[in-house]
Amino acid sequence: MDLESFRQYCLSLPAVTEGFPFDSSTLVFKVAGKMFALTDVDLFASINLKCDPEQALDLRERYAAVQPGYHMNKQHWNTIVMDGSIGRQLLLQWTRDSYDLVVKSLSKKQRLEAGL
Repeated sequence: MDLESFRQYCLSLPAVTEGFPFDSSTLVFKVAGKMFALTDVDLFASINLKCDPEQALDLRERYAAVQPGYHMNKQHWNTIVMDGSIGRQLLLQWTRDSYDLVVKSLSKKQRLEAGL
């Protein structure tokens, strides 16, 4: 998967915005103002995704390319190394899971304001 394909998938999800809140190379995707994915646009060497804590541990055990979230809360975030060992469909599913996890955490008011 390349950066543009990942970017287009994230932007296809309802109420998603993108931006560079940290620096000029870290692209962050948010839903209703909350992060669910981020990556480096210069290298696209990894993706950080939010994850259920139990599932995060399971994925780290099953896949060498899945590591504790780099510069993130390691209980709730995984870093997926883009080394080609994780298939496109699985990456997209984990991205959707991250998005859904964040949407689920929103209050009813936040979901309504975001049109979700």
